[in-house]
Amino acid sequence: MDLLFQIGQFVLMISILVVLHEFGHYIPAKLFKVKVEKFFLFFDVKFALFKKKIGETTWGIGWLPLGGYVKIAGMIDESMDRDQMALPAQPWEFRSKPAWQRLIIMCGGVIVNFLLAWIVYAALLVNNGDTYIPSENLKYGIEVDSIGSALGFKTGDKILAVDDKPVKKISQAVLEVLLGDKVTVDRSGKIIDLPLTDAHKKLLFSNTQRPFIGPRLSSKIGYIQEGSLADESGLKINDEVLKSNGKPTLFWNDWRNEIIASKGDTLKLEIKRRNEVLIKSIYLSGEGFLGVAPSRDDLLVTDNYNIVQAIPAGFDKTIEALSGQVRQFKVIFNTKTEAYKKVSGPVGIVQMMPQRWDSTFFWSFLAMFSVWLAFVNILPIPALDGGHVMFLLYEMITGRKPSQRVLEIGQIIGFVIVMGLMALVFGNDLFNLFK
Repeated sequence: MDLLFQIGQFVLMISILVVLHEFGHYIPAKLFKVKVEKFFLFFDVKFALFKKKIGETTWGIGWLPLGGYVKIAGMIDESMDRDQMALPAQPWEFRSKPAWQRLIIMCGGVIVNFLLAWIVYAALLVNNGDTYIPSENLKYGIEVDSIGSALGFKTGDKILAVDDKPVKKISQAVLEVLLGDKVTVDRSGKIIDLPLTDAHKKLLFSNTQRPFIGPRLSSKIGYIQEGSLADESGLKINDEVLKSNGKPTLFWNDWRNEIIASKGDTLKLEIKRRNEVLIKSIYLSGEGFLGVAPSRDDLLVTDNYNIVQAIPAGFDKTIEALSGQVRQFKVIFNTKTEAYKKVSGPVGIVQMMPQRWDSTFFWSFLAMFSVWLAFVNILPIPALDGGHVMFLLYEMITGRKPSQRVLEIGQIIGFVIVMGLMALVFGNDLFNLFK
């Protein structure tokens, strides 16, 4: 049932993005009096789940949920309708319109994706604000795992900048390190530059299941699961664990290590509760599950926005997401990092969906995905919107239209490229699923 709910969220998200993207083409086409023959959500290879002709346009839903399309009369597209193109151009066809009108029609989908992300980000800022842990709030620095240590980080480091750009939020640090070339840290008052090589990136992408760095937290308890061993043992929120098995545990990672070491044995705790010191002895099962989480309340900051403030802030977040997509592409196509092995498709995205409804996650992911669709679609690859834009810009600059034969060949080449990328994505999905 949880899997069906995850799939349902993915289908809903794709449906919203595809329909709005295609309306981005449809609306300017109609404004410029261009005939739109089909408008489909998903692809109707061989057959459609639903279709109905209204006016001159057939509206429908296909069975293959990998996107959607509008079929615009008089345009070389994936349908490769040579019969129509062999006839004399008609006034209501795409090819009869001025280049600037055709350019607006082709850019419409990308523009809508960008505007959608901007609106969603702005709405989220008004509704939720922006909650994060400022890097400057990490008085104990960061905590690192074995991969972070291999990159040169040490627990207690304070990240100051990546590629000489200050890191405001600790949540941004992970992505910035993945995409950067140098990170600057404060190590016990000494400023150190750590290089980020292709070998480091390969190591990072070898394990993306959990962050390799995170905030180093005190041993104060911030959450106790109801009915858990911690709850039954009388532990309370805001308790501070001073010692575990006689060892000082001022930091959460130290206490966690002692919990792991005490699996199947008794964990002896010295706890400070208000001004009182308590002793607790808790027998841990072989699983070692206690049911506690650290307190982050003293680290978190929330920036609140009204509508006027959210509009430029939402635009900034959209540009930030777009910049991140461009930088990720550079890393993905650097074969030395092997980042291409971690590219996810529909299966990977479904696995990212929460098993319970989380509106903030859904709309945040949708906004990010909308930016990604805008970026990918504007790439100058024939068969994508960016390929058509490329040919139109050539026409507007030179004053000469590419021949129909050139457009057809470009469409075929672009189709092969897109299918190759999709094969890589689906191959990664299947490999990671079975692995």
